[in-house]
Amino acid sequence: MVLKSKIGILVAAVLLSVASCKKDDVDPNSGTNTNTTNPVAVANPNKEVNDWIYEQMKTYYLWADNIPADKTKTKQTLDPMGKNADGYFYSLLNDYPNTDRFSWIQQSSTELVNSLNGINKSTGIRYSIFFIDSQQKNLGFFVNYTIKGSPAERVGIKRGDIILTVNGTQLTVDNYTSALANDNLTLGFGMRDGSNIVSNGKTISLTKEEVTENPVHFSTVINKDNKKIGYLVYTQFISNNDNDLRNVFADFKAKGVNELILDLRFNGGGFISSAVVLSSLIGKGVNSTKVMYTDEWNNLVTTEFKKRFGENYFTKNFRDEPNAIGNNLSRVFVLTSRSSASASELVINSLKPYMDVVLIGGNTFGKNVGSITISDDKKRWTYGMQPIVLRTVNALGKSEYGTRSGFTPDYPVTDNVVPFKPFGDEQETLLNKALSIITGKPVVMSVPNGRQSAPIRLERQVSINRADNPRMEISDMFAEPLK
Repeated sequence: MVLKSKIGILVAAVLLSVASCKKDDVDPNSGTNTNTTNPVAVANPNKEVNDWIYEQMKTYYLWADNIPADKTKTKQTLDPMGKNADGYFYSLLNDYPNTDRFSWIQQSSTELVNSLNGINKSTGIRYSIFFIDSQQKNLGFFVNYTIKGSPAERVGIKRGDIILTVNGTQLTVDNYTSALANDNLTLGFGMRDGSNIVSNGKTISLTKEEVTENPVHFSTVINKDNKKIGYLVYTQFISNNDNDLRNVFADFKAKGVNELILDLRFNGGGFISSAVVLSSLIGKGVNSTKVMYTDEWNNLVTTEFKKRFGENYFTKNFRDEPNAIGNNLSRVFVLTSRSSASASELVINSLKPYMDVVLIGGNTFGKNVGSITISDDKKRWTYGMQPIVLRTVNALGKSEYGTRSGFTPDYPVTDNVVPFKPFGDEQETLLNKALSIITGKPVVMSVPNGRQSAPIRLERQVSINRADNPRMEISDMFAEPLK
């Protein structure tokens, strides 16, 4: 979850209090320690940026009380002399990478902001990775979807395609993490043949571009057994597309949708403001008088904001959305995976006090905390930080999903039947399960004839919904390490 505001009001008031009580034993020009009782004769070229990182983290960071009062006494194992700004940032984090596995820093704040707004230099491919041999050496990239208007979509790459080679090299456990790092790529494709995945001889060349993702990826209404079932694939919480989201629900409302399937299995999060819009369009009986969630910040921020804005400042209500369909729903079905994170989980948690939320698929990521983007207003350096600054609890005060287990699905379904069916196809694995529950009877999976067309259930998955841009990987934390 990303808090869209930079909280400018707090900067002057709170940073002033931080500056007034700090003790600086380092000469600001040379970076040399001037404390004669504990001299350390070393110049630190990153002294200024490290000071900036320290002050911002002591102000906003959720676990600010755990940051040492002496900025030079951080975890020395990551950056012994504090000469690397990236290392210094991570040395301040609380029990990294366990308790805080989410905060990060990037060299370019512009690229950071762009990625959070769905803008990345990319081919536009989002894919899952499976082993394709019993020795668990060779891999395939199984395309979950391609971003609309991206280079990949323009050349015809689509959900269900299987990538086996990149620039003529077979994907393996040794090269898969960096295989798509180059801007110019030639992809070799595969197909199923009996129980095997083999090359089909097809190759496609493409070049990365700056791509803007519209997260409202697919929607339809399925009429089945006197049910009008809305189905929405939503891939990222980006506030620039909130009106597209509202238009989908306007269509659902006009068509009398009375069951809803929300596909968040590829949604790694985004802006809290968009989570509020989506939740307000879905929640049963919700409006601007009903509590959606409450923020929990560090003591410094909490005290300052309550003093300025009142005791109820951190309680956030739903919105009044004219196209809301919640009054026609008694439940919502959410398709989930390990890539369902952050704002996706906030929506799930916030709806639970108001309606039945039925989860189908895999465990979610387990991120019940939110972050803000911090960059240097004086433009002295380009760094952008994304520290965790808040935890959310729902209207019942619950926030039990903030572990590596995340939310556990009510109906566990392994999404490993390949090639993946198109979105909206009733034979698609997770959608099929949701339709079966809604109708109260199995929606029969067809079994086509022929070796080429029969689906395969793969047994070993490496990661879900990986991006082809390494920076996107860091910010969305989709990738799981190879065990």
